[in-house]
Amino acid sequence: MTIAAGYVEFAGREAQGVSPAYERLALAVSRDDELLALLGTLPPAKWQPNLLFGVVRFLGGPVDEPDAFREYTLANWPAVEAQLRVRVTQTNEAGRCAVLLPVLAALPQPLALLEVGASAGLCLYPDRYAYRYGDHLVGSGEPVLDCAATGVPPPGDVPQVVWRAGLDLNPLDVTDPADVAWLDALIWPEHAHRRARLRAAAAVAAAEPPLLVRGDLVDDLPALAARAPADATLVVFHTSVLYLVPAPRRQAFASVVRELPSHWVANEVPEVLPYAGLPEPPGEALHHVLALDGTPLAWTRGHGQGIIWFA
Repeated sequence: MTIAAGYVEFAGREAQGVSPAYERLALAVSRDDELLALLGTLPPAKWQPNLLFGVVRFLGGPVDEPDAFREYTLANWPAVEAQLRVRVTQTNEAGRCAVLLPVLAALPQPLALLEVGASAGLCLYPDRYAYRYGDHLVGSGEPVLDCAATGVPPPGDVPQVVWRAGLDLNPLDVTDPADVAWLDALIWPEHAHRRARLRAAAAVAAAEPPLLVRGDLVDDLPALAARAPADATLVVFHTSVLYLVPAPRRQAFASVVRELPSHWVANEVPEVLPYAGLPEPPGEALHHVLALDGTPLAWTRGHGQGIIWFA
C-alpha cells in the first residue's frame, strides 16, 4: 500500500465519525506531494498517521486544521523527523478493558495478567475501573469506561487480579511527566473524555505500579510468564499491538504463546491475526477481533467503545 493510500484508508476506516480533525488531516496529507515525499524518506513503520499526528501534537504543533498542520510540519521537519524515528504509537487506552472484561470475568479466578505491548500498563487494571454497559454498571472507582455491548450480557463483577506484569520494547512510566505527555499526545484532538480517562487510569497505576519488563514479545515472554504465581490463572493478552510487529514475528509469537500454561486473549485487527470463518464485520469502520485461545468471539471498536458478540 502506498503512503497516500494508507492515509486515505485511515481517514475512512478509523477517523471518520470518530475524529473529524484527523479525518481532514489524513485526507490532506494523502494529497500533499511534499509531505508524502518527506514521509517516504522514513521506514514504512514510521508512515502511520497516528504517529505523525501524535508527534506534531507532542511538539506543540497544530492538528486542528490541515493548512496550519502542513505549515508547522514543513517548517519543523528536522524536529518532527527526529521524533518519528525514535517513537512508536503506544496508545495506552484503558477503555479497551471494557471489551476484555466479559472474557476475563468468565475465566477461573484469581487471575495473573501478562500484557504484551503494555506501554505504561494501564490495561493491567481491569479490576480497578468501573464499567457502564448501557444502563448496567459494573465495578466501582475511576475511570468509568463506557461500552456499547451487543449480544453479550454485562459481567456480574470485575475479575480478581493477584499479579500484573507487562512486556514492551519501550515501557512507559506513568510517574514520568514526559511519558504521560506522549500518551496524551496520542489521544485524538476531540477526545477530552479520553484525556480525563488517561489521567484517572494513570493515577491508579501510579498508586500500585505494575511489573513492566523491557523485552521482546517472542524471546522474553516465556521467562516473564514463568514469574506468575502458580495458584492463579495466567492470562496473556494484547490489544492493537501486532500490527506493529512484522508478520514472521507475529507467527513466532503465536507459536510461543500457545505453548504457555496460560489462556490467550487477543484483540487485534483481522488482517494481522486472521481467523477462518469470521462473519462479515459490522460496517466499514475499523473493528478488531476479540479471541480467546485462538477462537474468535466478538467484533470490538479500537478504543473499547463497543463490542458485538458473535460466538
